[in-house]
Order: sequence, then structure tokens, then C-alpha cells
Amino acid sequence: MVVGTSVNLYIHIIASGMPDFCEHRYRILYSQSENVDQINEIKHPVIRAILSNENYREPLNLSIMSDVPSGTGLGSSSTFTVGFMNLIQSLKGVNASKYALAQSAIDIEQNILKENVGIQDQVHAAFGGLSRYSFKGDEFHVHPIKINSECQSVLDDSMFLVYTGVSRRATLSLDEQLKNTREKKIEKDLSHLITLCKQSISVFEQKSPDGLMRDLGKMLDEAWHTKRRLSSNISNSTIDEIYQFAKKVGVHGGKLCGAGAGGFFLFLAPNSLYTKLSEHFGSGNVVKISTENKGSQVIELNN
Repeated sequence: MVVGTSVNLYIHIIASGMPDFCEHRYRILYSQSENVDQINEIKHPVIRAILSNENYREPLNLSIMSDVPSGTGLGSSSTFTVGFMNLIQSLKGVNASKYALAQSAIDIEQNILKENVGIQDQVHAAFGGLSRYSFKGDEFHVHPIKINSECQSVLDDSMFLVYTGVSRRATLSLDEQLKNTREKKIEKDLSHLITLCKQSISVFEQKSPDGLMRDLGKMLDEAWHTKRRLSSNISNSTIDEIYQFAKKVGVHGGKLCGAGAGGFFLFLAPNSLYTKLSEHFGSGNVVKISTENKGSQVIELNN
């Protein structure tokens, strides 16, 4: 079980056809530049896997831009997979459901690319919004949280991301945690995280925003300390110092996003703390965010 939200940071995938006179069939621009003629020559693993799996053979000119760097715990890899799958389905004339997009992205990452990743990031990216997601076997269920506009506004005014300065691959950070799970060493902590998920619903859905951030912050704090026990690779002295400073200056609570070992902290804090956090961590490392409710979208631009 997971309670979470998508936020207003995006990956933009711009696609157009390739004229016949172009030298190559596929032009792909991201942190690298690729110009190739065959799908199996494409280096980008997700693009190659989806084009091949979906049997999409039309020439493509792709440009990819992201609001955040990869390997930072914000689900950018799975968000890209969902977004690119959505794009290809749209180009094929298929109006894929959010559920189908999430399932397809999970299949690509876990079964075709053999990535050691979970499935909540794909679901967040496909559905968008603040929800509780429950998972059993290969199925998942979405339960939107009924938060009123006043509480929503308070939540959106109180969310900050602070970059630790370290990027990492989630698949590497999860090895010990998966081993501990298989050996049933962390069942108590995992069960406690599920309990916190259930308890958080009534906090989100309360009628008044009074105490909302304090109560959510306390739960995030408890979840972070629980998460730290799942694996010795989740935190380190640098990460602990960041959290300790944030709590000292008045942050309600927070947790490291993603698998751990680096990336971004999510903090719930009064808006007035932005300046203090920026002065300490650097303005470029503190990002004000809010929730978004649409999930992956295809926007068609006609000449």
C-alpha cells in the first residue's frame, strides 16, 4: 500500500515525423544525441523496448526534456516510460486507459528491461493526483483521497523538495531491502508503514486544515525513521545531517523520496521557511512544489 501524489514537475517528450529526405529514420535528443536507422540500434533502453514491443515502425524525431535530473528518487524513469508509452499509443490511434498505461510501463520495466524497480511510480505517473494505491500480486487498485479545497491549498503551500546533491540508481539501492524482505527481517517495519498509510487517510480528509501539516509531518517523520531501518543503504551521515537541520529550523517532517541513498528530500514546512532553507542548502537545491491531478497527457499540436 502507498499513499502519495504526483507533483507539478514534468518530463516533456516532443515528437514529430521524419521527412523522407532525412538521412536517418530515428533522431533522438536527450542527454545524448542518437541518429539511427534501425530500432535495435537505439541506445535508449526504454525507447528501444517500447518501439519494438509495440511494433511501431514509423520514422520519429524525438526531443526529451525533464524538469529534474534522473536518479533522484522522483520516479523520473517510470514517468518517462509511462509518457512514452502514452505517446506511442496515441500515434497508433489508441486511446489507452490510465490503468493500461501503468500496466504496460510496469511490464516494460520489470519483464522486458529486467529493472529492479517497484510499481508505484508508474501508477502515480499514469493516474496523477493524491490517492491511496493498494497492490496484490499483479493487480493494483486506486482510491482517490477526498481532500477538500482548503486542506488542498494548505498542503500545496507547504511542500518543498531539497536536493541532497547525490544521484543514484534505484535498482542498486533496493538490493539489500529486497533481501531483507525475502528473509522476513523487516516485516514489522513494512507492516508499520502500511498502518501509517491507513491512518493518513483520515488526516488528509479532515474538514479543517488546522493541524493538518503538523499531523502529516509527524507521520512523515515516523515513516522516514521506519524506512531507514529497511536497509543500511537508505541513509548516511550526509543525508542524516540534512534532515536534522531541517527539523531544527522548523520543518514539520519529511522523508527521502524513492529508494534512498540520495536524491531529494520531501519536506512539509511553513512557507516562511523557504528563505532559511534556501540560504542553507542553496536556492538551486530547494524547489517549491504542489500536487497535480491529471497524470500523463498527450497534447497534439496541429499546424
